[in-house]
Amino acid sequence: MTIIGIDLGTTNSLVAYFTSEGPQIIPNSFGEHLTPSIVSIADDGEIFTGKIAAERRFTNPGSTASVFKRNMGTKKEYNLSGRTFLPEELSSFIIKKLKEDAEVFLGEKITEAVISCPAYFSDAQRRATKTAGELAGLRVERIVSEPTAAAIAYGLHERPDSAKYLIFDLGGGTFDVSILDYSNNIMEVRAVAGDNFLGGEDFTEVLIELFMQKHGIDEDSLLVRESMGLYKAAETAKLGFSKDKAVRMQCIISGEQVQMDVSLAEYERACAPSLARLNAPVIRALKDASVRVADVDTVVLVGGATKLLIVRNFVGKLFGLLPASTINPDEAVALGAAVQAAMKERNEAIRELLLTDVCPYTLGTEVAYVRENGMIQTGNFMPIIERNTTIPTSRVERVYTLHDGQKQVEVEILQGESRNVKDNIFLGSLEIPLPPGPAGSEAVDIRYTYDINGILEAEVTAISTGEQRVCVIEKNPGTMTKEEVSRCIAQLQGLKIHPRDRDEYRYLIEKGERLYRENIGDLRRQIGEVMASFDEVLDKQDRKKIDEAAAELKDFFRNIDDFE
Repeated sequence: MTIIGIDLGTTNSLVAYFTSEGPQIIPNSFGEHLTPSIVSIADDGEIFTGKIAAERRFTNPGSTASVFKRNMGTKKEYNLSGRTFLPEELSSFIIKKLKEDAEVFLGEKITEAVISCPAYFSDAQRRATKTAGELAGLRVERIVSEPTAAAIAYGLHERPDSAKYLIFDLGGGTFDVSILDYSNNIMEVRAVAGDNFLGGEDFTEVLIELFMQKHGIDEDSLLVRESMGLYKAAETAKLGFSKDKAVRMQCIISGEQVQMDVSLAEYERACAPSLARLNAPVIRALKDASVRVADVDTVVLVGGATKLLIVRNFVGKLFGLLPASTINPDEAVALGAAVQAAMKERNEAIRELLLTDVCPYTLGTEVAYVRENGMIQTGNFMPIIERNTTIPTSRVERVYTLHDGQKQVEVEILQGESRNVKDNIFLGSLEIPLPPGPAGSEAVDIRYTYDINGILEAEVTAISTGEQRVCVIEKNPGTMTKEEVSRCIAQLQGLKIHPRDRDEYRYLIEKGERLYRENIGDLRRQIGEVMASFDEVLDKQDRKKIDEAAAELKDFFRNIDDFE
């Protein structure tokens, strides 16, 4: 049975599988490789995903969600048409759509997947990614870091010589940089760094801000449809810089068409703060790996935002070499995930390769110290697993009781790089009872185990009694328990997923609705007329006539709308 590879992206998601000719992207119901990571819920509970949901984002923004990957592993809630969803629930709808596309394309039931996530994702975010796959009806035994998957897709492990690679992964909402070493069939991740709130969406936002500043527009004064129209204009302009040194943004504000011309140079200056944010993770990763810029043999570009000219120029200037981009940056991660799936299947076509990864964050606990004056200093962070430690790994530290008669120890599980607990992230806690005695007479071993999927388990052992407590981090604010997952699956089964075989027709309806709202005058009247005719054909339920009418409608839309 085929194990698929899934790239669950902030802006777009993809699914791939391994063939005798290597990894291949599986097309969706529109015959396209990219499925927008957007979910929309109709008033009757019907779920729309991908391209259809992307159209509804303009006409039904209050019932549509996007960029929810940025909030994976948190308790942020999205209220859509009176129903509340967590980020992993919304992600599960995207994964379920990819799973269905794969089943139709391959002609078989799909039960297992390898899913990618940013290298800089925390334990909670990785767990949430795994949960999203389970909610979609998949077994997910392997989570692969996106830069590692991209390196595999590029076949870096097939090259004969030892080399150092830097994977520069800038997607729609997240940024990762990884330093990899390859030698003797071992692909070793030396260091990772990143920014989970930096991506292509931020470079779109720069144009939106420029537009509003130039015209003195207050964002709070915009209607929802005006905000969405401005976003659409900015996204189109951003992509326009790939072929033009100047672009024009135009949209309708307060019933009037407003426009702005902006040059590539002006745009690059405005993007300077975002480009500067790319610097810090690169420098940190190089420092942690003890690698100089001159030591990097190849820079590999991954993620749709690396197609932006200003980003490519930035990378070229930083490293003084031409980055590798022979594989579509949008597809590299999915292709690599498919290869990883084939490795899991022990596919004979895959050259034997040992992959190592690292823990992206320092993981530790809170300790207190007795100072020379007898005062107790609390709130100190004690690392147990340092960032960029090769995984899987298991590390143990011993701590002692602080007070006379102490009957228990509470171990707080923390993630971060600050020496002060208050500046790090709380992941969970464990409590263990102890026999009361003098201060320092009882000891506890704290063991952290970080597996190949980047998921943490904590174990606390009382030395004198041998009693243990093992943690599936129950208090982690971004993690569902097994019971919650089971309950969530049952609830989601009650929602209606839009039928795949009607995707194209529904997409045309939603697109027509958007265009009707965006335009005025004769063009709006024409759109209304062609949509009414299409509705009439749909009512007759004659598939041949519907297909003919759909083709005519697509041609009509193509002539009046250049944004896809």
